[in-house]
Amino acid sequence: MNDFNLAKPRAAVHSIDHFALEVPSVADAERFFDTFGLEVKRTGERNEALDLYAVDGHRWARILPSARKRLAYLSFNCFDSDVVALRDQVEVAGGAICTAPAGVDPSGIWFHDPDGNLIQVKPGPKTTPDSKDRHVHSGGVANERGASTRSATAPVRPRRLSHVLLFTSDVLRAVDFYERAIGLRLSDRSMNLIAFTHAPHGCDHHLVAFAKSAGRGWHHSSWDVENVDRVGEGAAQMAAAGYVRGWGTGRHVLGSNYFHYVQDPWGSFCEYSANIDFVSAGITWASGNFLPEESLYLWGPEVPDDFVRNTEVDAPGVEG
Repeated sequence: MNDFNLAKPRAAVHSIDHFALEVPSVADAERFFDTFGLEVKRTGERNEALDLYAVDGHRWARILPSARKRLAYLSFNCFDSDVVALRDQVEVAGGAICTAPAGVDPSGIWFHDPDGNLIQVKPGPKTTPDSKDRHVHSGGVANERGASTRSATAPVRPRRLSHVLLFTSDVLRAVDFYERAIGLRLSDRSMNLIAFTHAPHGCDHHLVAFAKSAGRGWHHSSWDVENVDRVGEGAAQMAAAGYVRGWGTGRHVLGSNYFHYVQDPWGSFCEYSANIDFVSAGITWASGNFLPEESLYLWGPEVPDDFVRNTEVDAPGVEG
C-alpha cells in the first residue's frame, strides 16, 4: 500500500454530486426517505423514480426501480481545469472507461472501478463545505430551559450529504485506485478492514469509505445535521414511524462524528451525522492505522449483528 499522504500532487475531485441507488420498491423508498427528512420528488417518464434533496436544495440522490438493491452509479464533481488530467489518471490507474447509461447525463468521464462500480467524474459545483461549522449544542444558557418539549421539536431535515460507504473485496486496492485515479486521500484506516478517504480541496474526514466484504455493495449514505441533539431527534423521528432497526446513538472514533444509523427496507443504512472532523484545503492530514477494537466507536450501544452484513452478497463485512 502506498504512503498516500506523501504521494505527489495530482488532480482530484472536490465533492460528490449525487449517487444513484436501485431498489426493489420505489414506494417503500419514498416513505423511508421522506420520514428520514429528505425532500422526495417523483421523476421519470412514468414517475417511477425518485430524486432526493436536502435543505441545501441540492439533488443528492436518484432512486431507481430494479429487482434488487445495488448502487447504479456514483457521481463526483471536479473543477473544469482538472477534467483532462483526471481522465488520464483514471486510465493509468486501470479504470475501465465506458459510456454513460441510457437516460443519464453523459458529461465528463464514465468508468468502472476495480470492483465494477460505475463512476462519473464531471465538472460541477463544490458541494463539500470549505470549512468546518462551529459545533453548537442546542442547550440553552443559564436561567433558560435547554430543551423544548417533544411536541415542539421541529422535524429533522438533513442539511447535506456528508459521505458514502461502499463494501469492497479489497480495501487497500480500493484506496490505492481512488487515490491514483481521482485524487482522494487516505484519512484513516483499520488494517485492511476499513478505510476513509477525503478530497484535498476542503472536505469532511471522509467523502468515500470502504469496508471489507466478500464483494462489492452499498452500506450507507451519511447525512449532516446540526448537532448531536438533532442526531437523537432523527432517531426518534424514524422510530415513531416504525423504523427501529439500526445502530446508535453514539460517537465514532475515526471521523469523531456523532451518529445514528437507521436500517432501510433493503438491509443498508442511512446515517444522521453531526460534527465530523474536517480536513482543510492544503492541509496534510496525519492518517493513522488503528486496531479494530479501537476504531469503531468511542461510546454507544453494541453493534447489531446485521449491521456488518453485506446483503448484496449475503456475507459479513466491516463498517466504521
